[in-house]
Amino acid sequence: MGKTLLDKVWEKHTVRELPSGQSQLFIGLHLIHEVTSPQAFAMLKELNLPVKFPNRTFATMDHIIPTQSQARPLVDSLAEEMVVALTESCKEHNITLYDLESKQQGVVHIIGPEKGLTQPGMTIACGDSHTSTHGAFGAIAFGIGTSNIRDVLATGCLAMSKPKVRQVRVEGELKPGVYAKDVALYIIHKLGVKGGVGYAYEYAGSTFENMTMEERLTVCNMSIEGGARCGYINPDQVTFDYLKGREMVPEGEAFERAVEYWKSNASDDDAEFDDVVVYNAQDIEPMVTWGINPAQSSPVSGHVPNPENLEGAEQTSVAEALEYMQLSGDQDIKGIPLDVTFIGSCTNGRLSDLRIAAEIAKGRKVAENVQAIVVPGSMEVARQAVAEGLDKVFKEAGFEWRLAGCSMCLAMNPDKLQGDQMCASSSNRNFKGRQGSPTGRTLLMSPAMVAASSIAGKVADVRELD
Repeated sequence: MGKTLLDKVWEKHTVRELPSGQSQLFIGLHLIHEVTSPQAFAMLKELNLPVKFPNRTFATMDHIIPTQSQARPLVDSLAEEMVVALTESCKEHNITLYDLESKQQGVVHIIGPEKGLTQPGMTIACGDSHTSTHGAFGAIAFGIGTSNIRDVLATGCLAMSKPKVRQVRVEGELKPGVYAKDVALYIIHKLGVKGGVGYAYEYAGSTFENMTMEERLTVCNMSIEGGARCGYINPDQVTFDYLKGREMVPEGEAFERAVEYWKSNASDDDAEFDDVVVYNAQDIEPMVTWGINPAQSSPVSGHVPNPENLEGAEQTSVAEALEYMQLSGDQDIKGIPLDVTFIGSCTNGRLSDLRIAAEIAKGRKVAENVQAIVVPGSMEVARQAVAEGLDKVFKEAGFEWRLAGCSMCLAMNPDKLQGDQMCASSSNRNFKGRQGSPTGRTLLMSPAMVAASSIAGKVADVRELD
């Protein structure tokens, strides 16, 4: 019987089986940032322990970094304290840090692929839920907590239980106006936010095979929102072409040897899965969330469900969501009024996302009732966008062009909703209070849909733009 990519990577990185039944798993790449790592470094100091593999650890600043002025010291004293703590820890332990002064700072899950740090066949850990992003390269990547960060810093290993594998196949060509974000939201809508608990998702099928690396990153980013421990796509020529020439990727003959190794990690043709689900790409429309978790969504052509037509726990959860979101049962998705729009985050803050949004914004104007914000995912993304004139397109249309950071995705920085503002967002979570206000409301959608809705001043169907 053949093996899955998860089987192969897990076996190669297992140091030993523990009495608990878990694996002692070696972590090939450890990514850290300024919010979850200072406490872990403090724990190391108390234990008088060094960082075991500083050459496998890379740091950036993203969560609390402001996107309007990044002058030091930061206005928020706690944010400045976190930045200083990370800087000092990286210096003490000889860890590479992509800080503001380096001009290479950005969102951790954009920096990894951008630098070529993320490679097929790796085990990758980071103190952030959306570490599943890196699975787009054929890596096994997962988010960890602060005590786990301490463990990886001190030992290079984690105690983990191996998940089952569900293959999620999507076949066919996406319709115009439908993007990777819509595919991710569709899968979560179908399987639920707890559907992936205990599983890794292997995304397969012609739809994913035809996606660019940046599109694949968007899909894998959302794996955690479906409850999966991680999500991955088998490495192929698209993967290798993306990696070639990047800073941390081997060159020449070493690159060719690396490609052969990367290929060997792909799932075998006769690999068996614990579960398989299959969807048709032609069934997917632009998706919009209407509730308080990413599974509560609908095609933009649809409507909000009516709790009166439901029963039991589903009725209760929908009624709770609609009360918080101030929406009515059977209300059309298209036409929901907006106050704020946000394009960015580790889900959709890459250059291709900005290009798509700029194409829609060009020659148009943001509605007067909307504050529209565009935040590139890294300083490098910003430089490339400016070189292409995308920043001018956005500014002329009435969008605010910001500096790199996590921004309004989770609002651990000055970018927050006020009161009960409604926001169309290209980020990954629509939980209560996620965007900074305890009563703020979030509608998740693709960058194209956010751009179209910014122009309309309400939720709009990108396929219907004049």
